[in-house]
Amino acid sequence: MPNALIHESSPYLLQHAHNPVNWQPWGQRAFDRARAEDKLVFLSVGYSTCHWCHVMEHESFENERVAEVVNHHFISIKVDREERPDIDAIYMAYVQATTGQGGWPMSVWLTPDGQPVFGGTYFPPDDRHGRPGFTRVCHELARLWRDDKVQMERAAARAIRHLQSEAEDDAEPSALPHKRVFGDFLDRCETMFDPQLGGFGGAPKFPRPVVVRALMQLSERFGRQSSEGAMAWEMSERTLRAMAGGGMHDHLGGGFHRYSVDRYWHVPHYEKMLYDQAQLAMAYLDAWQITGEDGFRDVSEGIFRYLMETLRDTGGAFHAAEDADSLPDAEAQHKREGAFWTWGADEISALLEARDAAIFCAAFGVEADGNARPESDPHGELKGQNTLFRAMKDDALAQSFDCPEQEIRERISAAKTSLTINRDKRPPPHRDDKIVTAWNGLAIGALARGARVLDRKDLADAACGAATFLKRELWHGGCLFRSYRKHRGSAEAFPADYAFLISGLIELHAVLPDGGWLDWAAKLQRKLDAGFWDDSKSGYVMRPALAGETLMVIREDYDGAEPSPNHLAAENLLKLAVLLDQPGHGARAEVLLRAGCRMLETHSFSCPLLLAALDLHERGVMKFQIPELADAGMLEKPRNSYLPRAVFAPGDGDEVILCEGVSCRRFT
Repeated sequence: MPNALIHESSPYLLQHAHNPVNWQPWGQRAFDRARAEDKLVFLSVGYSTCHWCHVMEHESFENERVAEVVNHHFISIKVDREERPDIDAIYMAYVQATTGQGGWPMSVWLTPDGQPVFGGTYFPPDDRHGRPGFTRVCHELARLWRDDKVQMERAAARAIRHLQSEAEDDAEPSALPHKRVFGDFLDRCETMFDPQLGGFGGAPKFPRPVVVRALMQLSERFGRQSSEGAMAWEMSERTLRAMAGGGMHDHLGGGFHRYSVDRYWHVPHYEKMLYDQAQLAMAYLDAWQITGEDGFRDVSEGIFRYLMETLRDTGGAFHAAEDADSLPDAEAQHKREGAFWTWGADEISALLEARDAAIFCAAFGVEADGNARPESDPHGELKGQNTLFRAMKDDALAQSFDCPEQEIRERISAAKTSLTINRDKRPPPHRDDKIVTAWNGLAIGALARGARVLDRKDLADAACGAATFLKRELWHGGCLFRSYRKHRGSAEAFPADYAFLISGLIELHAVLPDGGWLDWAAKLQRKLDAGFWDDSKSGYVMRPALAGETLMVIREDYDGAEPSPNHLAAENLLKLAVLLDQPGHGARAEVLLRAGCRMLETHSFSCPLLLAALDLHERGVMKFQIPELADAGMLEKPRNSYLPRAVFAPGDGDEVILCEGVSCRRFT
């Protein structure tokens, strides 16, 4: 018998629609029921491609004994964090503040007024590995609510007040940040940088393309010949090369998995997210423009291939993600993490001629017993399996196998094709086919920039197709909506949706200036300003509410897996001020920069995009005016040059004109 989630469209909620837990979707009705029955609310937040969400579902939510406990004591609510980032943000702040860590699945118990009393992430069904068992937590919280409800309500109210006061302290307007923040950021990156393996910090290692792109921009700011510029470029280059060679990079299908569980960039967490692909494509395009090396270009083109062939919806937009878990074969009953993506050495030997198999296995670190280190595979899911990573370069392989490098490249290319064809016959991982406006905005920007930089009309068409879909399906009555799956979702868009889409449309305007995309970007910016700007916060905020009352005002200011909408908005506003000749946009960008002064001066590693926006503010936007009939030779330099401060607009005459401030000149 399905529960109430059966009527939802979210793939994540539908995954739980047949659990014995009596799940409800987020809404006033569930909280009214909790109040009427005098019960706590159990809120579970996750997303459909989350590995540990699957684990907790299998262990607890599909367990009749556990479900009986949950149903007896609580009103249970499921939330897809990708549909409702505002709900996720409130309670994630609470979980991080009270436990020191965050993640998904997120488990939070709430009063009928929506105030949190206890929270965490994954709970095993019984006490295990130092974690309290889920059923024990449920019984204890129910007892406390029954015996000491007043004290629990007071503690919950204090927790919310504390979170609200913390949020209020974060964005005091100030002077513009001092120029020393650029050097401080480099120093901070250097202290965390892994000079041997690239990346920042130890295991797990996340791509953080916002950090890498900020470093490349600073390399251009200081000049690559300077000590600061050389340091910035070395850290970004080493990281990009390490990621491209590592197992986080899908060497067969293109694109990147979510992160590396080890410091070697070897064994990844295998899910693939749209927002990672878009941001990493931009980073590798930057590196190709800086160096001219085909390897960087190849990585970005592999990402675009993955977007176009795997994640693109028939309507033109892009799906949200692919799961880490899948069935090892058609007869298997249980999914395994990495099953679709990994290889047994015997599989490769059966598919390839002996010499080709030997070359391929040497090139990609394939071992007879599997190549995962024990610490990278604590649950033994990768036993006997190999995650492909580039263990030997072409020149070393040529020497080892006594043949020309060109032959090595040809054999590896043919082998990759054979393995890809075979892999496509495996049971595919679940794909979250929800269309998220914000993430599509990032993809539109990456594709449009790829179209301009790589001179590829197919990428421009793909970017235009996605933008057209969003405008047709998710821009309704002058309001943007968050997501689409079979129909428009009920949640209106959040600041990230507006900011990310505006950024993408600015890039799309550069390749399709007659498409009306800049006009739409201007309308979206006006809507973002009118609907989400908060003078007291000096920025754009979310205001999740319950029973008509705002639970908390949230100003996002961390550039993590996704950039902060406030930081990207600062960059957008500086560009729109020039493209639209509206200085007011620049003034609002300056307010955002002033509000971020303290964060930049004390925690710059947390806000690299805001640092990049500050650089754009200081040095100014470069506007390139491109003639309508510009030939390939005229466009070659602006296409091939790394220009992090550039915007592009139509121009008259027969020359490319560069305008900086009030000065304009021919660009040669």
